[in-house]
Amino acid sequence: MFHFDRGLKLTKADLAIDFRRRQPRAFVSHAHADHMARHEYALCTPATAELYRFRYGPRPTRDLLYRAPVEWGGLRLTTFPAGHCLGSAMLLAEDGEQSLLYTGDFKLGESATAERAELPHADVLVIESTYGNPFYRHPPRQTALDQLFTLVRQAIERGVTPVIEAYVLGKSQEITRLLTSAGFPVLQHPKVFEISQVYRACGVDLGDCHLYPGHPLPGHAVVVPPRMHRSGQLPGLRKTTTFAVTGWATHEGTRNRLGVDHAIALSDHADYDELLEAVERVSPKVVFCTHGPASFVECLRAAGHNAFPLDCPHKRQQAGFSAVQMRLF
Repeated sequence: MFHFDRGLKLTKADLAIDFRRRQPRAFVSHAHADHMARHEYALCTPATAELYRFRYGPRPTRDLLYRAPVEWGGLRLTTFPAGHCLGSAMLLAEDGEQSLLYTGDFKLGESATAERAELPHADVLVIESTYGNPFYRHPPRQTALDQLFTLVRQAIERGVTPVIEAYVLGKSQEITRLLTSAGFPVLQHPKVFEISQVYRACGVDLGDCHLYPGHPLPGHAVVVPPRMHRSGQLPGLRKTTTFAVTGWATHEGTRNRLGVDHAIALSDHADYDELLEAVERVSPKVVFCTHGPASFVECLRAAGHNAFPLDCPHKRQQAGFSAVQMRLF
């Protein structure tokens, strides 16, 4: 049903999945640059299509609505929300005999700007396992938010501008919505603001946020791309307290590594426990892990799952799963 060619491909449909190199036909799970390219033809959700075209210009796409199966290349394809960012989707592929679920980047918990993830059953699960190390168990979402809001409020009370660094697509918009919902007006870096206009066009309310006017405003937080307020130097930002919002903040060295005053463990990826929960909920016959630590395969195998690495043929063979066997699914 599928094979690996420097990336996952659905064999029968000749459909590339989240390839970073140009393909004749490709599924794009979401509009982050490490999951897409300027494909000749792309299948994705309508919101991802809008963001995809914003980033790469006019491109031919086919909309895949959530939970609405379509026939494509001899397969039945259905997308489900992934909870990662606006438009992010898991892909369920069925050929009448077997089924495969590709998660892409996902998060099981609540999101302020994306539909909550849904996990259908599948025979084969291909799972993105970014935080597949038991160390990365994120704190409860509300705990992280309370920490962020308290520190932002304290900065404002001291007359200091809180500057939150976040990826321009996805995390910036969610952080903006969370801050405005808590009563903090937000100014956005131009690169963040232009993505936010696509969000708004797709019906996502981000609250009281505006383009950074060239100087900070009292009582406002500022949302910028990572390291941008230092290297890009938004004008007027002098007295600041800087924040990084990332799942990597679970590691105490993250604050120093990123060069910020505070690192808040708020992620748009599933943590270790959510990854295990996802596997249990899908209940697959076999699991292939990608974009995560190799040790996660062993964690799954120790828990009784038939698990293998997707993107390392040598390790698949060491684990006892050949390329020929892989093609049987």
